[in-house]
Amino acid sequence: MRGDRGSLRLSGALGLTLAAALVWGLAHLLAGRRAAGAALLAAQVLLVAGLTAAATALRPEVLALVARPGRLAALAVAAVLLGLAWATVIVSSYRLVRPPGLGGPGRSLGRAAVGVMCAAALLPTLYAARLAYVGRDVVTTVFAPRGAASADPWQGRYRVNVLLLGADAAARRPGARTDSMSVAAIDTRTGRTVLFSLPRNLQHVPMPEGPARRMFPGGFAGDGTLNHPGLLNEVYQWAEDHPESVPGVPAGRRGPDLLKRTIGGILGLPIDYYAMVDMKGFARIIDATGGVRVTVKNDIPYGLAGGVLRAGTRRLSGAEALWFGRSRSDGDDYVRMGRQRCLLDAVARQADPFTVIRSFGRLADAAKRYISTDIPQESLPAFMTLSRRIKDAPLESVQFVPPLIDTAAPDWALIREKVSETTGVPLPASTRTRRGAPGDPAASGSRASATPSVISSQTEQTSPNASCN
Repeated sequence: MRGDRGSLRLSGALGLTLAAALVWGLAHLLAGRRAAGAALLAAQVLLVAGLTAAATALRPEVLALVARPGRLAALAVAAVLLGLAWATVIVSSYRLVRPPGLGGPGRSLGRAAVGVMCAAALLPTLYAARLAYVGRDVVTTVFAPRGAASADPWQGRYRVNVLLLGADAAARRPGARTDSMSVAAIDTRTGRTVLFSLPRNLQHVPMPEGPARRMFPGGFAGDGTLNHPGLLNEVYQWAEDHPESVPGVPAGRRGPDLLKRTIGGILGLPIDYYAMVDMKGFARIIDATGGVRVTVKNDIPYGLAGGVLRAGTRRLSGAEALWFGRSRSDGDDYVRMGRQRCLLDAVARQADPFTVIRSFGRLADAAKRYISTDIPQESLPAFMTLSRRIKDAPLESVQFVPPLIDTAAPDWALIREKVSETTGVPLPASTRTRRGAPGDPAASGSRASATPSVISSQTEQTSPNASCN
């Protein structure tokens, strides 16, 4: 009977300890330690209130704050300390309510049960600390520090222009080609974004002032061989392979530097930053999130073994999505550009917070290996705040493809005019020349008067599955 009463006392003590792990201070209050119990309970209430506010009302501000490496390191330390504090509450609660005179088996069982409770409290906080540490590693690896953060990251301007690149390094050719090139022109006040897409096969691209223009006064021509015929998607690798075209810029930055200035000249917009993802990394990101669900309108040949991506709504793996984005079997480059843009939209919309957290380690590894950018760490909080405005604002897309633009003889002045009309940004004085006039060194070819195709705002794209071809 004594053993039964001891077991009952032990089970009651463990139950009370578990309750105290959920409601801090409960065991202390029942044991007569009112001051300590009240302090623990108040600390838990404040902690839960703070976390709830951070996850709801203050979520954007908190996300902006933790975009700093130092804050992420502090968050990792705070998560570990929280776990240790929680475990301490559990142990101290058990010590207050455990029955006296427990024998060896009872003592061992009590300690084991308390150890399990402590582990259950520590695991989620240690996981949160790991996420913060991995996030800090991503920020410091992908984004370069540039000095102190500015109170006005946009330097008084109302627009920031970001060049978005998709690089494709094929096994049978050296280097990487930027087969996907778009500029996101973002209004920093409203978040309204216009996405300007340029085809990879633009020819005779005017080069920016300096050595590159002296090398190609009549427009970019590559080396004139079959492998390098002089298309826009070759400019990046050309700069990397020819340091003299961008003197003073280190390897790895030459390509982005020249391509930013080249595309900025084509559009008549200064390019502030670039972000580039290798297509292999894009496939890994898709695999890390469990695939991407799209609606394929027409069958698409897949792989070299005669496979087919069947029409219909389906979830694509990373390899399938990569082939889907690259394939030209059912159309030309412009059809492929549309599928790539649709695929990116599907990935962004389907990456819910739970999936991102669950796959964070693999996503972080892919980001570090396959994403590059010159957005500085100090600007990340401002960009995260801006991303909320972008999500709630219209997104328009303008494609400079035939029949608007003849890629073999592009009308550069027309492109700049359409950019100015769409964004409301006046043309630079140096580009306000009549198309085809000698004062426009880039003018040539097409006199098309068609207007660009503008895709409806993202707020109207409500289908859960992207229809991509």
